[in-house]
Amino acid sequence: MSELTYRSRKILYATVTEYIATGEPVGSRRLAKRYGLNLSPATIRNVLADLEDMGYLRQPHTSAGRVPTDQGFRVFVDALVQMREVSTQDRAAVLDRLRDLGPGPELLKEAGEVLSALTGAAAVFTPPRPEEEKLIQLHFMPLREGQLLAVLVTAGGAVQNRVLAGDAGDLQRVNNLLAEMLQGESRSLVEIHRALLKEMDEQRGVVEEARAVVEKAVDSSAPVEMVIEGQGRLFDRPEFLDGDKIRRFVKTFEDKERLAALLAETLSAGGVRVLIGSEANLEDVEDISVITTPYSSTGSTGSIGVIGPTRMDYGKVVPLVGFTAKVVSDKLCGAAVGDEGEEER
Repeated sequence: MSELTYRSRKILYATVTEYIATGEPVGSRRLAKRYGLNLSPATIRNVLADLEDMGYLRQPHTSAGRVPTDQGFRVFVDALVQMREVSTQDRAAVLDRLRDLGPGPELLKEAGEVLSALTGAAAVFTPPRPEEEKLIQLHFMPLREGQLLAVLVTAGGAVQNRVLAGDAGDLQRVNNLLAEMLQGESRSLVEIHRALLKEMDEQRGVVEEARAVVEKAVDSSAPVEMVIEGQGRLFDRPEFLDGDKIRRFVKTFEDKERLAALLAETLSAGGVRVLIGSEANLEDVEDISVITTPYSSTGSTGSIGVIGPTRMDYGKVVPLVGFTAKVVSDKLCGAAVGDEGEEER
């Protein structure tokens, strides 16, 4: 950025904005007519050539205009997304879709669907890891010979039932101990298991039994799966007139392990994360952007975002992803969501 003059930045931002709007290479005459640069087409053409030399733009064909490179998009995103807020229309659309939904899978599915509808991209999300969700109740009961039923009640009010392999033992004493551990304090399965391991150094008997059945419940957690909504809507965009490009994107969506790893990186980074082109490190497709952010659920976290081509309205999409994640977090944590998307006080 330090190598760019004010005039160069202004022309770069105008070029990226026009390319996002039209999807076509941008020429100097179009910029001169539409963006009030007060510069001649010849001067703009010289600046465009300099921006190409510096790697911010490229020229698909000798006689064509320029299109942004990943580096050009990155400068644009870093400079402009902080200046935009969620529009009134988008805010209302998210709240209308999610306000009356309670915690659970349907909330995440609807959040993904509304994100996809508003952005024209595919929405992606991972649910919170179940073993990390805060619990207010954990109860075990015999189901049939060699099987136990674990009943988990999360702090958000969701009830989970898990069938475990194992013998009953003295479940009454185990349940009494677990009730005592959760009295006045919600804990996750992982935290309960960790606490029982510490107590085992000093006690045996019921603590060891409790540790054994809780460990089975932890191990029974299914791996977190990434969910994709709105792929069909994404492929309606003009970028996907090329069948080969559709195939590359489909292959990328099928590599859920890699996409899940990308979303997991969001959890450690915090905030809205924008990966443009090669930054996403997805080998099968170059023209791609991934915009994700974490959301919270009573002690555990998941991630939500969108995937689409690099020609994306980042000024709209980035704050919209952040706002949707905040509404989802508020709903999952039991907070009332008002008309402004904030907790009602």
